[in-house]
Amino acid sequence: MTTGLRGRRGRLARAWSAAAVCVLALAGCSAQASADGGGEGAEPGGRPSAGTGKARPKPSAAPLKSLTGAHVNITDGQTVGVGMPISVTFDRPIPVAERADVERQLKVTADVEGSWGWIKDRNLADGQRVDFRPRTYWKPGTAVAVRAGAGITRHFTVGRSFVATVDVRTHFMTLETAGSSRRVPITAGAPGMDTWNGTMVVSDKAYKVFMDSRSVGYADAYADYYYYAVHLTASGTYLHQNPKANVHGGRRNVTHGCVGLATGGPAKRFFDEVVPGDVVKVVGSRDTVAVGNGYGDWNLGWDQWRAASALA
Repeated sequence: MTTGLRGRRGRLARAWSAAAVCVLALAGCSAQASADGGGEGAEPGGRPSAGTGKARPKPSAAPLKSLTGAHVNITDGQTVGVGMPISVTFDRPIPVAERADVERQLKVTADVEGSWGWIKDRNLADGQRVDFRPRTYWKPGTAVAVRAGAGITRHFTVGRSFVATVDVRTHFMTLETAGSSRRVPITAGAPGMDTWNGTMVVSDKAYKVFMDSRSVGYADAYADYYYYAVHLTASGTYLHQNPKANVHGGRRNVTHGCVGLATGGPAKRFFDEVVPGDVVKVVGSRDTVAVGNGYGDWNLGWDQWRAASALA
């Protein structure tokens, strides 16, 4: 349900480039919020990570050979949306001096120009997450292979392009896919509980999610199941069915931070269409979602993103 307590306080090696098939060093895994741990008033994330700094880290005396404790966010054979980063997380923080060694053991094979960077995940320690993303969204149909050390291999495919743009000023969402578009009335975060601005990527979805306002500091404003819940941030932002959208959709923003769709056809249709990796951009709001609050990678410019690599 709506999420996002919009506080005012809260708020990447050698970059690889090529226009042909390439092999890239990589790492990173997404933090996914519990299906019943979010809610209308989830807390906002901090500012995007500034990266590892300008100094080139020294090689580790004992490079990691097997990458024990690495986890990749994409399953073998999965089809994802054009915005999905490849994200690897680790069971322990990787010290700055070891990160270049780790990157050399994490490889992506794909017909794409891309780079990767270390991210401070909202729910993990610094050094526990590193992501790879292309310069621009993945091209539909791209086949990708990921290898993490000697123990993890993943193959996945990028599906059709699906980008949803939520304009909190007009109270409408524009959906663009397969050369067509349509507009859907929405209701977003009310003033003071503004929906995150910026680009978010769908991490997962659930038919119903229990949301409790007490878990995010809104007393007993709500405690109920909400349906057709599409998960956008680790702090609990969802795009989901909301009875308030039956009346206020297309007219006013009345939620606690999530994006609400009418109970009938709009919410179910969006839920049925969307897959992990699809893009949801919010425009016209205030604070931009942090890079490590879910998959916020696209909120950094290309030069900023490339600078996040330990090999930069």
